[in-house]
Amino acid sequence: MAHRPFVMWPDKRLRTPAAPVTEITDEINAIWDEMIQAMEAMPGVGLAAVQLGIMQRLVVVDASSERGRALRMANPSVLHASVQPREHEEASPNLPGASAVIARPRAVTVRFLNAEGDVEEKDFVDLWATSVQHQIDHLNGKMYFDHLSRLKRDRLIAKARKGRR
Repeated sequence: MAHRPFVMWPDKRLRTPAAPVTEITDEINAIWDEMIQAMEAMPGVGLAAVQLGIMQRLVVVDASSERGRALRMANPSVLHASVQPREHEEASPNLPGASAVIARPRAVTVRFLNAEGDVEEKDFVDLWATSVQHQIDHLNGKMYFDHLSRLKRDRLIAKARKGRR
């Protein structure tokens, strides 16, 4: 099964907050399966449903070295974030050909609905924490480059547009 195409920047859906998920259903599990397939095909360490044009608060993250350990999350929200930052080069299939080093909290505690429909709180560090925060940004209508200064953001978008021609 092929996954839906990635929504390309500047599609307005990438700036629109996603709708909360009320319960975990077979349809939600099928969307998560499709998201994992898309994430693995990139390859990437996380994906938000919004990136495929699905306007629901769904995320998958797999920053494991062995892969195949994707965590499925609905309605994730950060409860606590460390003061210590971590820099990592981030990119998005929604704006191919561009990336930037972004500083985010090194560790976060996140509350979400898990695949069984239970509320779970989990601590994430390093790449897992970076990816979870990146995906939550997508759910809130925010892109990674929104963390940059206006000048750096404009240059990054211009570079990506030039690369598409």
